[in-house]
Amino acid sequence: MLIRVSPSHPLTDNDVTDEKLFHQRRSFIRQGIYGGASLAMASYLPALASASIDRFADRISGAPTTMKVDEQVNKWEEITGYNNYYELGTSKDDPARLADALQPDPWSVTVSGECAKPGTLALDDLLDPMKLEQRIYRMRCVEAWSMVVPWVGFPLADLLKRFEPNGNAKYVAFETLYDKSNPLPGQRRRVLDWPYREGLRIDEAMHPLTMMAVGVYGKPLPNQNGAPLRLVVPWKYGFKGIKSIVSIRFTEKQPQTSWNMSAPGEYGFYSNVNPKVDHPRWSQAKERRIGEFLRRDTLMFNGYEDQVASLYSGMDLKKNY
Repeated sequence: MLIRVSPSHPLTDNDVTDEKLFHQRRSFIRQGIYGGASLAMASYLPALASASIDRFADRISGAPTTMKVDEQVNKWEEITGYNNYYELGTSKDDPARLADALQPDPWSVTVSGECAKPGTLALDDLLDPMKLEQRIYRMRCVEAWSMVVPWVGFPLADLLKRFEPNGNAKYVAFETLYDKSNPLPGQRRRVLDWPYREGLRIDEAMHPLTMMAVGVYGKPLPNQNGAPLRLVVPWKYGFKGIKSIVSIRFTEKQPQTSWNMSAPGEYGFYSNVNPKVDHPRWSQAKERRIGEFLRRDTLMFNGYEDQVASLYSGMDLKKNY
């Protein structure tokens, strides 16, 4: 159940998932506990300079809480220490260990395609008009583990509307940073076809729950979590949440997405959380919440069914999981 609270709602330690557990999730893959993968990355940008976006810290720490779930939030150490970010390595602890390889400042995002006002925005210009807010969302990985994360950001729709998408804009495609001349550590291996690509249908992208995160736990987004801009779509599996975004493109046709390109029989374009549709190699009926020992039942659409089920009316969800 999604609960709206007033902007003055205080965030407590019980509201968020433990930070250490978040940083450790890649270790589970190596041990064969989960067997799958999730991430977000890819696109071209020249080599970047310093890695500090502290100038946004006051706005991020002061963002009011507007949405939360009635569940314990994971700790900072879990959220920042247990990550899928293949650009920085395929083990759960690689992203935190190799985080300095990503330099998120200066940063720019190019918007193109079916819109009236395409262009490239520096991070400051992109964020200046945005009203930041904190939203505490469930996050469910396709590998059958989960967290509760206090993201700070803004509705993606507020950004997309600035570029005035036209009637041909049926989808939104995203790409992550990828500099062929100076690839990130994980991009030196052909784990995926770089750059990392993701996409949403335009109504999914414009949905009020979809957000662009720039922070977590009231702090600027750490590199291992996809600094400086990360997509958050709480009713979809985590690999849909592409990290370190440098390109947004409005398209008429469904865009290619990295995991669907790599293993189309295992990872669909929609990838909505659905406990009734198993991954070909494991069940999705239950999940392990990072920081807990026992597994819990997975919720349809990750618990956001009331808000988003209407987006998929008439679709066979067994084919569009």
